[in-house]
Amino acid sequence: MITLYGVYRSRASRPLWLLAETGTPFTHVPVIQSYRLADPKAADAPLHTASPAFLAVNPQAQIPALVEDGLVLTESLAITLHLARRYGGSLGPASDAEAALMEQWALFAATGVEAPALEILYTQGDGGDKTPEGQALIAVNAEKLRRPLARLQGHLAAHDWLVGDRFTVADINTAECLRYAQGHPSLLGEFPAVKAWLERCQARPAFQAMWAARLAEPA
Repeated sequence: MITLYGVYRSRASRPLWLLAETGTPFTHVPVIQSYRLADPKAADAPLHTASPAFLAVNPQAQIPALVEDGLVLTESLAITLHLARRYGGSLGPASDAEAALMEQWALFAATGVEAPALEILYTQGDGGDKTPEGQALIAVNAEKLRRPLARLQGHLAAHDWLVGDRFTVADINTAECLRYAQGHPSLLGEFPAVKAWLERCQARPAFQAMWAARLAEPA
C-alpha cells in the first residue's frame, strides 16, 4: 500500500498528479512545511516537516515522502518515476531506452529548469517584480531558462510529448518544474511549442483535479 506524505502546495503535487492520472489507491498524509506555521511547536499544529513523527520517515525534513512495503523515497521526481514504472501503464517506460529518456528529462528539469523558474516565482510572490532590483533578478533567471527552453522548443516543435509520442511521467516532471516560471509575462511566448505543450499538460483532467485540491488548501 502506498502512503504519500505532503501537501498539494509543495513538490508533492508531482506524485499527486501522477496518482490522479492512474487512479492508484493510496493513503495521503498531509504534512505541511514547518516554515509555514506561525508556531511549529504549538500543541494544535498539524503534522509538519519538523514533527518527530515525520522526521522518522524523512530525517531530511522535506516533502514529499513515499512509503511502500518497506521502500522509502524522499525525492519527488524519483517518486513519480517509481510510480510510473510500477502503476503508470503508458505513463511509464515501454523499454529500457524510454526509461533512460524519462530519467534524462527528470534530471534536465531538476538541474536546468527548476532553480531559475523558482527564483522567478519567489521574486514575483514577494512583489519584487515591482522593483528595479526584482525585475533585474527575474531577467537574469529568465535568461538562464532560455537555453533549456530552446531545447524543449526544438523537441516539441516535432513531437506533442517528450517521450514516445504520448503523455508520460516525463511530461509531468518537466511541466511541474516549468510551472514555476509560468507567471513570467512574456518568456513562454518566445517558445510557442513549449507554451502549447504546457497548456496541453495542464488541460488534462488529472492535473485539473490536482490543481483544484491545491487551491482548496490554505495558502
